Amino acid sequence: MKREKMAIVTGYMEGESYGLLGPQLAASIIQEASIYDCIVVTATREHDKNILKNTLYDYFGDRRPVIGFSYLAGRTDLFSLARDFKEDGSFTILAGPQADVDFVGEKGWQDHPHYFQGLSSCFSMAVHGPAEQILPFLDRPIDQKTFSDPGLLDASSIWNEEFLTKVRWDHLYRLTGGALAPLLVTTGQVLQQIGCPHASQTRTIEIDYPLSLHKNEKDKVRLPLKGCSFCDVAIDKGFHGGLSLDAVLEQIQRLPERGDGRKIPFELINENAVPGLPALLNEVTAKGIRLSQINLTLRADWFVLGEKILREALALAGALDVRILLGSVGFESFDDRILSNLHKGLDAETNLRAVTLMRDLKHEFPDRWAYSRQEGAVHGFIHPTPWDTNETESNNRRIISLYGLLNDILPERSVPLIIHHASALGDWAREIERRESVQFKREGSTIGWWQVGDRFII
Repeated sequence: MKREKMAIVTGYMEGESYGLLGPQLAASIIQEASIYDCIVVTATREHDKNILKNTLYDYFGDRRPVIGFSYLAGRTDLFSLARDFKEDGSFTILAGPQADVDFVGEKGWQDHPHYFQGLSSCFSMAVHGPAEQILPFLDRPIDQKTFSDPGLLDASSIWNEEFLTKVRWDHLYRLTGGALAPLLVTTGQVLQQIGCPHASQTRTIEIDYPLSLHKNEKDKVRLPLKGCSFCDVAIDKGFHGGLSLDAVLEQIQRLPERGDGRKIPFELINENAVPGLPALLNEVTAKGIRLSQINLTLRADWFVLGEKILREALALAGALDVRILLGSVGFESFDDRILSNLHKGLDAETNLRAVTLMRDLKHEFPDRWAYSRQEGAVHGFIHPTPWDTNETESNNRRIISLYGLLNDILPERSVPLIIHHASALGDWAREIERRESVQFKREGSTIGWWQVGDRFII
């Protein structure tokens, strides 16, 4: 039987060669368990969208294009591309983080025309949650289905470990000279934990008004949230716990190998990975798997708490000739007021303790430990924010200078606070709009807190 064709378009960075676990896992599941062959196509901001569109039409030939979109990160150019495909008769699917809320739009948009009105005009359907939910829908060619666009597929929050271990790394493509060319993955991802423990419980907190609308210290918005106030992953996934060690090892086993027989570097997806590192290193050794580098993304507080275990892991890494890169710590700020409004769940002193430990470990394990910007790390620093005052700016500048954070810790450019419409800060922004009779500008699926009407407020 002739197999059908499907492609997943995903946002990407120009010049990179990293793997994307979510889209590639979805493509792997579809390839193995449906009648569709499925590839992943990267779309950078620099790509000519007309060339990309024509190239994908060439890929599908005489078949009706079935195109998924994932990890769009609020890119309006990809929203527009999906709309073009749909209007041309393609079947388009929105998937990945926040697919459900982005499809249906900002809550209350029917009564507020300036709200984000969703992406149902761009996509035939949306799938939120585990990728295998789409398999019953792909049991026969899309062209043979007689019903209209199904809209939002009812999503299950149950993550089946069986489907999370079989990712392939050889079906990622990029646009080159008007054609699709394989993109060699040199950094992979391995899933160890779904979501973040910081998002496991609902808490009610108070968040300050933005400075431009702040009249007195009582100007606050009280709201319930999970995790950091700006984090859309906390809303999207919450916390579903960890995978078994066997499932993690199976993923590692499937990673491509470098020329020296070692597995390519990979990010271990786990906000609190340190406690399990020694056991992981021991098990890969027992199975004869040779690693090159493990990249970690950690919270500062859990990193500091795991110091003793991390030293044990680094000693094992030394014996195995493996490097551990602390690729990202979400410091976000070094001012306690900003951290409180972001609901990081820690203070500036904890961030500084983490910086000190990162540097100390480099002196002790110079060949096994990496953490700095020069070594490939990109640590989080959010600026500007709606709450920047002379005092917060002074605190940040003082600590940055005193601790030399520009030398090795901070990125070359900070990231402005991004408020996704479905994050806790989205609720904060809508409440301020209601109370103060103002309108923040919408930029696609994000809320532009820096602009009220025609007035910039930074």
